[in-house]
Amino acid sequence: MAKQYLLGIDVGSSSVKASLVDVECGKCVASAFFPETEAPIKAVRSGWAEQDPCMWWENAKLCLHKIMGEVQAKGEDIKAIGISYQMHGLVCVDRHLNPLRPSIIWCDSRAVPYGERAFRDLGPSLCLEHLLNSPGNFTAAKLAWVKENEPEVFENIYKVMLPGDYIAMKLSGSPCTTVSGLSEGMFWDFKEASVAGFLMDYYGFDRQILPEIKPTFGCQGEVSAEAAAETGLAEGTPITYRAGDQPNNALSLNVFNPGEIASTAGTSGVVYGVLGQVQYDPKSRVNTFAHVNHTNEQTRLGVLLCINGTGILNAWMRRNVAPEGIGYSEMNSLAEQAPIGCDGVSVIPFGNGAERVLENREIGCSLHGISFNKHGKAHLVRAAQEGIVFSFCYGMEVMQQMGMDIRKIHAGRANMFLSPLFRDTLAGVSGATIELYDTDGSVGAARGAGIGAGIYKDNAEAFAALEKLLVVEPDERHRADYLNAYAVWKERLNKLL
Repeated sequence: MAKQYLLGIDVGSSSVKASLVDVECGKCVASAFFPETEAPIKAVRSGWAEQDPCMWWENAKLCLHKIMGEVQAKGEDIKAIGISYQMHGLVCVDRHLNPLRPSIIWCDSRAVPYGERAFRDLGPSLCLEHLLNSPGNFTAAKLAWVKENEPEVFENIYKVMLPGDYIAMKLSGSPCTTVSGLSEGMFWDFKEASVAGFLMDYYGFDRQILPEIKPTFGCQGEVSAEAAAETGLAEGTPITYRAGDQPNNALSLNVFNPGEIASTAGTSGVVYGVLGQVQYDPKSRVNTFAHVNHTNEQTRLGVLLCINGTGILNAWMRRNVAPEGIGYSEMNSLAEQAPIGCDGVSVIPFGNGAERVLENREIGCSLHGISFNKHGKAHLVRAAQEGIVFSFCYGMEVMQQMGMDIRKIHAGRANMFLSPLFRDTLAGVSGATIELYDTDGSVGAARGAGIGAGIYKDNAEAFAALEKLLVVEPDERHRADYLNAYAVWKERLNKLL
């Protein structure tokens, strides 16, 4: 009997990755990503960031050809497709479903004034109670920028969509989206459980500009004859799952229920928790979206904390402070030579632009408490890692104020979570147990497709093969030391705000 597979496609800003998961054993059997060097991001002006959607499609096809070749899979062997994608991007297509302009992606900040103006004009209460966020720099605000600055493009728009919607459209030939996707673009009204008509009217958007809404889990379309010829997939293969990268990362780590937390710590850092009631932060320091399993009958919201200056600070320390030529593992060993709290040294890690958790203030990165007589490289390197952890905990306090009980943090064993010092400090300050798993976004999307196609009856069955690599419990012996160091750090931060 031929093997059966689930396909996951993850559309990132650096690359597109695809994976095949064996239905029977639940394990990933092939993965590939393209381009093999970082994908270009076009920045015509400072603060702008654009990518060509056609590039995502070409890279997705390269991935498919490679992974199907690796396991000698035929198109009919793939039973369902799931898609993960970079959040908040804007793709505009005409009636022939061709892009009208490059995608304005997540890290493009040109639309900030459009979101701020809407928040001010419509009123914070209306926006927060219905959108759960300020319109901010999200997809709706990006579309408002296009409407005002590129009217000839706007007039020819047939549908607007997110990056994952575009890839699904290329596969199926039919545009559609999800409630989760609409919520991340600020197009969803949680109070009315419908498209946010008041924001559409404010910006002057016709509701027909949005694609048809399909469930996050379930048939969202089928591979067309044209896409089958391009990709090697079988015509009629269903697309059964779609989610933005952070909700999908949570799914990949089997985070579905209230109080469960997923975290990543790469260039930037993310803590993403599931909330069981409709709630928001009145200061918009964290963002709230529909989680993958949110329905009108069952509230499941994803609360997203993003810290810009995470792994990028650790990389800066390696280049500029640590002894020349050492890797991250050796740098972690160096940091462990300094005590908890670094003998009074603190690093405020916000040197990668304005931070949402600080109400969009840009305070930069700063060092505090240095004594030339007793502090060295080890203190600075450890203080950087502690500062990153403390920034996570600072944001997690906001999440707790919203009613989230944080007892366990799920993460992939990658990036900053490879550092024992980082893990121990996060567990020590937060009091949460940390569990590390072997997974990634494309594998998670494949397993999500299995749920959506009914191949797996629920998430427990879909993630039965998810391998737990390590459990880190809070060290109660040093809890007071961790909390004291955090208190010093927070006092120094508050003086800068």
